[in-house]
Amino acid sequence: QVQLVESGGGLVQAGGSLRLSCAASGVISGIIPMGWYRQAPGNERELVAGITSGDSTNYADFVKDRFTISRENAKNIVHLQMNVLKPEDTAVYYCNAPLSLREFWGQGTQVTVSS
Repeated sequence: QVQLVESGGGLVQAGGSLRLSCAASGVISGIIPMGWYRQAPGNERELVAGITSGDSTNYADFVKDRFTISRENAKNIVHLQMNVLKPEDTAVYYCNAPLSLREFWGQGTQVTVSS
């Protein structure tokens, strides 16, 4: 089993910044791929950003040049720096670990951007 614990959500005004963090623990061998998804009310869960075990990154088009995913040095702790936040970024953000046998999810953290 792998546990993912998120932190860092909250309320921010449009144009502001937030930093989300996710720490993975449990039965883990080495560095694992991790990512962030989000789900707004009435919408499907969508990929925001991902980072591979080799630290390659990918982003959804709607967050490019605003959000940055990073990993603490050789650890299964990832951060999502979110800048220039928009009201449409309001959602529950979920940490994700897509391992070979199954996928793991965190409990989610609420991000609310006021206009």
